[in-house]
Amino acid sequence: RCGFDPCLFSPLTGTSVSTEEFLVFGPSEPIVAAPGGEAILPCSLFPVMSVENMEELRWFRSRFSEAVFVYRDQEEKKEEQLAEYSGRTWLVKDQFHQGKAAVRIRNVQVSDSGIYVCFFKRGLFYEEAILELRVAVMGSVPEVHIKGPEDGGVCVVCMTSGWHPKPQVQWRDSRGERLPASSENHIEDDEGLFSMKTTLVVRDSSLGNVTCSTFNPILGQEKAMAMFIPEPFFPQASPWMPAFAVSVTMMGLLVLGSCCLFRREHSSKLQLRQEWENLRPWRKAQLYAGSVTLDPDSAHANLAISQDRMSVTKKDTDMHLDGPFSVLGTEGISSGRHYWEVKIKNGYSSKWTLGVWREDVEKQGWYSECPKRGFWTVGRTSSGYWAYIDSGRASLSLRQVPQSVGVFVDYSEGDISFYNMSDMSHIFSFHEASFSGTLFPYFRLESGDVSMILSSEEFPVPISILPSLKESLCSQREGLTLGSRVVDSLPEEESQFLPLPSDTLPP
Repeated sequence: RCGFDPCLFSPLTGTSVSTEEFLVFGPSEPIVAAPGGEAILPCSLFPVMSVENMEELRWFRSRFSEAVFVYRDQEEKKEEQLAEYSGRTWLVKDQFHQGKAAVRIRNVQVSDSGIYVCFFKRGLFYEEAILELRVAVMGSVPEVHIKGPEDGGVCVVCMTSGWHPKPQVQWRDSRGERLPASSENHIEDDEGLFSMKTTLVVRDSSLGNVTCSTFNPILGQEKAMAMFIPEPFFPQASPWMPAFAVSVTMMGLLVLGSCCLFRREHSSKLQLRQEWENLRPWRKAQLYAGSVTLDPDSAHANLAISQDRMSVTKKDTDMHLDGPFSVLGTEGISSGRHYWEVKIKNGYSSKWTLGVWREDVEKQGWYSECPKRGFWTVGRTSSGYWAYIDSGRASLSLRQVPQSVGVFVDYSEGDISFYNMSDMSHIFSFHEASFSGTLFPYFRLESGDVSMILSSEEFPVPISILPSLKESLCSQREGLTLGSRVVDSLPEEESQFLPLPSDTLPP
């Protein structure tokens, strides 16, 4: 900078500026732009004077020769411009008389992020200002699915793409507490956008919901997706290892004279524990299971409902009538969590749909099964498996043909999820759904020799284990209250005892 004459005082910097000299200022905060959008790099003069009087205006990167835009002697000098900015920049002149000028960059790229310098020169005097451009974009909503059993728990996978800069990904439980990820990987594509993949092994079946959150540190925004893990998905722990450890420890502590008595008592407890573990799969499946039966009054004329109202088939598989062949569940859902399973016979070669329907929706003739019309469904057509969403339908990639489908509804959270019980995998979820009325289970048999069978309200205990269970219960006097069916002494269990038919227990 040349000849500085302190004749004018700048209130912004405390610097004296002569009438022949000036200061250049840029924005105090970084400029944020999205890929493919526009960015404006403004600079202004102090004291205010017309920019038309400037001999040269230049915006460049880290070096003077790395020109983004050059304006000299009232003309743009394209030959001095970096090739990557050719055809993407132009000068904003509408505020020249107010001492302001800006360069507009269109079709912003991730590589445009960084520091810029605007250079103003008049005669022998020049000044500069530093600007920062940050390119940021929100990527896709995380996709969360259950991979399957792993390391004593359930492995959940979260994937998202199209982020810049690299986002911060974390898992949270239903209380918002952070959960440590099992693994995290990222890929940066040729355009500088990041794809993320992270996994979480959940071993605590009481967690219920887990949420994958992806946060953009520049924009201060996040996208998240929750996943409910049904308790039947958790692997069953073997009762033999802890029993063995207890046996070894106790044998080392007890004197030899009391060993026989202990073995007799421990053997009976171990037998009861083994039989209790045999009951755990049915107990877990009952966690949110409710009574679901079919409503014959809602059934299409070509549908046959069984006497127990637990199965539906087509009366005539060759018959073609107006309207789809559908039937509703009898029990409505207006609160809480609910879970039921549907066995599908010959579903691999037929067309069918199942899910949830809202009661205030018209269901006459042909209709669109999508959330905005009050339907949350998945199904099969001749072209594959689909989830029916507002924009049409989403293709489903299933590892195994679903012979049984689990349906989970969390009314308060607006969540409806579907699970392939054949391989214990997640099929699809509708999140943040808006429920304004009572929901009903929905079943549609469109074509083929397909039938659907509902699981009973309670998953029955095998008859073969009932005699031994009764005998064991009778032999255990301590910690067992038969009237209330609460077992206090069973290890690793709370007071939720599996209901049994009244005639299986002694009075």
